[in-house]
Amino acid sequence: MPWDPSQYLKFAAPRERPALDLLARVPSGNPGRVYDLGCGSGNTTRLLQQRWPRARITGVDSSAEMLQEARGVQAAGPTVRYPLEYVQADLATWMAGDPVDVIYSNAAFHWLGGHERLFPKLMRSLMAHGVLAVQMPRGHGSARIDALVEIAQDPRWKDRVAPHLFPEVAPPAVYHDWLVKESRGLDIWETEYLHVLSGDNAVAEWSRGSALGPVLGALNPDEAAAFYQAYSDKMQAAYPRRADGTTLLPFRRIFIVAVR
Repeated sequence: MPWDPSQYLKFAAPRERPALDLLARVPSGNPGRVYDLGCGSGNTTRLLQQRWPRARITGVDSSAEMLQEARGVQAAGPTVRYPLEYVQADLATWMAGDPVDVIYSNAAFHWLGGHERLFPKLMRSLMAHGVLAVQMPRGHGSARIDALVEIAQDPRWKDRVAPHLFPEVAPPAVYHDWLVKESRGLDIWETEYLHVLSGDNAVAEWSRGSALGPVLGALNPDEAAAFYQAYSDKMQAAYPRRADGTTLLPFRRIFIVAVR
């Protein structure tokens, strides 16, 4: 499914904040091999390079469009040992060749099911004292995701858009149970951000760069326009503009930092 980097990056600053918050909780050290899974346009990959300029860092994503955007920007400096690498792959089946020091993923794994198998598998691909660091939105139960699921039930497009709706992310305690046997250190928490967005129809435009994008891409232009209009109407009702012209988007995310 093609992704639109320019649409995603309309809200680059609020999308980057949880990436920084996750990175701040990763134990310090001098890792040699680091992977950024679901790297998208490479913003987080470049953050990892700033943190560990001597490491060999590879971004992995399924989107050719996002990787093209990522490869167009190479952040480097006098202390950087390796240029950033980017690989196109399906995160559901990706495996590192050799044990690695850090596997980092910001807002990607919520698109995949089977976390009870996937997360322990990733832990086993780490070397001793390696770190798995993951952040995922937990949007089910919010108007932003509930409206998307509701509109997707329309018989006009239900069968085509269903495969593009991401599954519900489990509560923190469930991830604890899946990972505790694989970890010598485990830190799991949730944060609800209050993103302050600007522009017309800000929440619908935010979603168009993430959860809504693959759904619209599965439809013909007329259907996509009808779907977006229905979604847009619901978002403007659920998240009205404030007196100062901004729109407030409460956004819950789960963070996991596991040390093997």
